[in-house]
Amino acid sequence: MSFPPEVVLHKYFIWCNKMRTHFDEQLGQFKPEMEWADPVALNMNLYMSYWYGGLYVVIEGWQSLGLGDAEIDELLKSSNVELLRRYRNGVFHFQHEYFDDRFTGFMTKGQNAVDWVRALNRAFGRYFLTWFESRKDATPPAEA
Repeated sequence: MSFPPEVVLHKYFIWCNKMRTHFDEQLGQFKPEMEWADPVALNMNLYMSYWYGGLYVVIEGWQSLGLGDAEIDELLKSSNVELLRRYRNGVFHFQHEYFDDRFTGFMTKGQNAVDWVRALNRAFGRYFLTWFESRKDATPPAEA
């Protein structure tokens, strides 16, 4: 069975966005006085890292497929894209240092990194909702 490329990419967006919802749930329970080993703090780091790593995969797919959207394409002009790629590499490739620059660099060198990553995530969500909405009444392709 063949799916349109947007449907395939949407799968990766759903995965990363689920990590965002878990992160936001933990963020609502976080208290500044928590120790780093508190389960809420650990879960926040886990979900944020997998969300950010997964979001970079969506960027890779977007670029690979040559998709276009004015808002997304503008956000992807940011130098934060390269920092997010490095963050993804830090998440999915073992690093010897706990606070490796791949992790800290996104937060310290990024331009409004937190706002940017949330804006990009929302823009992808809007894109996919619009894409699926525009096809809801379309006739599915005939099987060969």
